[in-house]
Amino acid sequence: MTDWLGLWLSLVDSSYALLDFMSAGGVVMWALAGLCVVFWTLVFERFWYVRRVFPRWGRERRKAWQLLQDDNGNWQRAVRAAWLAQARQHLLGPLRLSKTLVAMYPLLGLLGTVSGMVAVFDVLAINGTGNPRGMAAGVWQATLPTMAGMVLAITGLFSLARLERDARRALERLADQLRHD
Repeated sequence: MTDWLGLWLSLVDSSYALLDFMSAGGVVMWALAGLCVVFWTLVFERFWYVRRVFPRWGRERRKAWQLLQDDNGNWQRAVRAAWLAQARQHLLGPLRLSKTLVAMYPLLGLLGTVSGMVAVFDVLAINGTGNPRGMAAGVWQATLPTMAGMVLAITGLFSLARLERDARRALERLADQLRHD
């Protein structure tokens, strides 16, 4: 019983710490968090697609290719090229939105920097240099979103590189399997 209570209390403490961290960065941190959820949803969907859905699609094309190889003619090359173009679009097309989100992370971080510096200048305008706590809060608000934006961009770049590599390998495997003997 006490284990569950301790776990619950540590979860509540962690939640409050996360809320404090997010509110310290201002509104921009919440925008970054929202984009982060959208981005990782898209990334996990792509991993699932490349590993589960696309192999089925490829098997269907390979079965159809076996039937097409029995016929003589040059039109099979056109069918193969069309299928490979379709596969490329299925695998790599949806990554454009994810790349855009990764590019937006540092820009939103810079927006947080600007808004935090505006908060510092507001404190300076109202209190002069006599309120170091107010200035420190503004500097914290300025640096926190920048750091978060850069961390999200770096992790996003790594995951996108992995996704692109997996997608290109799947495309190469399909191209090899659709060779005309």
